[in-house]
Amino acid sequence: DETMVLGTYHFNQDHARKELAHMITLHEYPLSMVDHVGFKRYSYALQPLFKVVSRNTIKNDIMKIFEYEKEKTMKLLDSNASRIALTTDMWTSSNQKRGFMAITSHFIDVSWKLQSRLVRFIYVPCPHTAEVLANALVECLLDWNLDRKLSTLTVDNCTTNDAMIECILDKLHPSSLILEGKLFHMRCCAHILNLIVRDGLDLISGSFETIRYSVGFWTATPKRDEKFIETARQLKVESTKKLELDCKTRWNSTYLMLNTA
Repeated sequence: DETMVLGTYHFNQDHARKELAHMITLHEYPLSMVDHVGFKRYSYALQPLFKVVSRNTIKNDIMKIFEYEKEKTMKLLDSNASRIALTTDMWTSSNQKRGFMAITSHFIDVSWKLQSRLVRFIYVPCPHTAEVLANALVECLLDWNLDRKLSTLTVDNCTTNDAMIECILDKLHPSSLILEGKLFHMRCCAHILNLIVRDGLDLISGSFETIRYSVGFWTATPKRDEKFIETARQLKVESTKKLELDCKTRWNSTYLMLNTA
């Protein structure tokens, strides 16, 4: 075994716990990893003095870091002279089928550099009506003291978001907004581009609908996927790319599907 003798070293349990909490959040590891036998053995081999904590303890450590980072970000936003632009969108988790709202702040700092900070990522229970979404967003604004520093809110182009904007404007004081809120509602340019391309693809859908059906068939199960690869090998069809079925709401995935097919 390779061994090495180190000089005087002062081990700090609190610092080690803090770094462990940072590692879990940075790489999205499960809290249960601290209970894994392999992790405990590795930690002991690396530093025998380190006492592995429970998942509840590491959860508390993570929440302390969160509160510290939140307070630091709040001070940054409060001290910043510019107004704050917000972007928000709903996201549905693939495994739990739950809806989450992400709210991101954007501002110009004293060095004239664009800064962005995620200020809320929260579970929003159904139904996702305009009033429910507006309440969740306004609650975030009040929590972060942003209700009187807003410039714009950028959202996707859907009727629910249009109604949500109206609800938010009713809850905010007009004098706190630019031109009393006339410039408050910003429509997402990327989403507009996506809608334009989707309309164009609908006009020529007949040209690649057969390809989509074929790709969907061969990628439906692992057995079919393996059969497709084996058939291509027998026919000596060279291919280094894996078939990918597109998502109809994202035109770039349609391009990737056609490119791999």
